[in-house]
Amino acid sequence: MKKYWLFIALMFMVASPVCGHVINYELQKMNSNTVFWRYTLIGFQHIIPLGFDHILFITCVFFLNPNLKQVVLQASMFTLAHSITLGLAMYGIIKPPANVVEPLIAFSIVLLATENIFSNKVKPWRLVMVFLFGMVHGMGFAGALAQMGMPRYAFATALISFNVGVELGQLSIILILYFLVSKPFSSQIWYRRGIVIPASVLIALVASYWTVERIFFV
Repeated sequence: MKKYWLFIALMFMVASPVCGHVINYELQKMNSNTVFWRYTLIGFQHIIPLGFDHILFITCVFFLNPNLKQVVLQASMFTLAHSITLGLAMYGIIKPPANVVEPLIAFSIVLLATENIFSNKVKPWRLVMVFLFGMVHGMGFAGALAQMGMPRYAFATALISFNVGVELGQLSIILILYFLVSKPFSSQIWYRRGIVIPASVLIALVASYWTVERIFFV
């Protein structure tokens, strides 16, 4: 058990990104099929391995309810929400400032992790929280795509495929957590005390540091 927790601690502390949305690619003219697969891959990479803050967010969503269907439902709400704001931002309808969005993303992780510590079941407002936080994260995704550039001749294709990649990345995180953590340990009486609460405390501390860092040093 000690070795297991050492691994978890190293996994969470191995990176401390100031901003989890910096992706730089050279954009070349591509046909529609190439655009779709290229941006699907970019969306996936934005979660694994580049999106450490999003990984922690999905981990928080996962920990409060080990039921796989419920976790996927929450992740789908998150995807729907970030797709809305990502689309609005990329089409220029909204222009969220990064110096506001980035601290809010980190703070959303703090709030979810804190709820995991003090609540032992999913409350009705959980889906609302995940949806609202997903809208904030979508603005962060828009910052990534703005830095990278979008092909004007296949704008919608790139936008949709990026979201597909993000969703695949999120589902991958959920499945990894399910088979490595939930399936073997969630039925144990010490699961919440020994895994959920300590991991949530660690996540809250890391995200609190990011929040302060992004407010004062970014």
